[in-house]
Amino acid sequence: MSERTTSSSWALGIVQALEMGGVDCRAIFPELGLNYSDLENPDARFAQDDMTRLWQRAVAISGNPAIGLNMAKVIRPASFHVVGYALMSSASLREGLARLVRYQRIIAEGADLSFTQTAKGYELVLAIHGDRLPPARQSAEASMAYALAFCRWISGRMIQPRQVLFQGSPPDDIEPFQQVFQAPLSFNSSHYALLFEPADMEAPLPTANHSLAQLHDRFAGEYLTRFSESRVTHQTRQVLCRLLPQGEPKRERVAQTLLVSQRTLQRRLQEEGTSFQQLLDDTRRELAEQYLQQPSLTLLEASYLLGFADPSNFFRAFRRWFGVTPSDYRAAHLQGIKADKASV
Repeated sequence: MSERTTSSSWALGIVQALEMGGVDCRAIFPELGLNYSDLENPDARFAQDDMTRLWQRAVAISGNPAIGLNMAKVIRPASFHVVGYALMSSASLREGLARLVRYQRIIAEGADLSFTQTAKGYELVLAIHGDRLPPARQSAEASMAYALAFCRWISGRMIQPRQVLFQGSPPDDIEPFQQVFQAPLSFNSSHYALLFEPADMEAPLPTANHSLAQLHDRFAGEYLTRFSESRVTHQTRQVLCRLLPQGEPKRERVAQTLLVSQRTLQRRLQEEGTSFQQLLDDTRRELAEQYLQQPSLTLLEASYLLGFADPSNFFRAFRRWFGVTPSDYRAAHLQGIKADKASV
């Protein structure tokens, strides 16, 4: 399967946030087999799993599980690569965040974004995926903190979301989260999201420039065209994530959604080192790991969210993936959380 990657510009923002928290990333990079000087190379990419290991080491060294929130303090358009400038020149945050969703693969392939208007307001939904390693929750928290801080920075207003949703249990110390988001916080949610007031999203931006927005769109589009190694794999995974709660997605349905034939879809996936069935299995495995770490979700609900009509099929698949039953996996995870808290 094609390896997900993160842009050097986003990785540099993460490193700055970690160093602000007292972590010596110059020392950690060689330990992880990474080249610190690649952070200054705009075309360099870092493997998703390497970024996960970096988060894990940083939390262990700093003793601060909320260290990802430091991303709110390192605001600079370049962290979002060319996408940051496209967002700045947008007419409104609504238009800018739509651009962020369209081009976010440039920033990091391990994240899926959606931005929709609901009855409650505008919702920016984030999902972080790992490769061989489950993603660090700090990665999602950092992305949410940065997105909100960036919106505040370019709008010149102290935007306060209606609500901020987090997967996973509440942290022992909620104060850093309250300081950064300054909004109602909801944990053990089914997804990560920022829920915005419509007026905040639709107000004109002081940095708006239609001509520049068109120029940055062209730059971002050209970059995406060049950066096409795992394009079909990524797009297929996004479609699978959307369709799974409706039942097991069929190759024909996914191909139709991507506007290609089934044969073309299979050929392109093979060129990228995977297949439709393998990608479906990998996507389910990654999501299963995330769902079972959410105590609010029952095993039956997790089964249906993964597209299994028969829960027994989910249990068999889970044992094949992880060598244990879903119940045993969840119990071990909760026991690990308790052990971590006891050692702090």
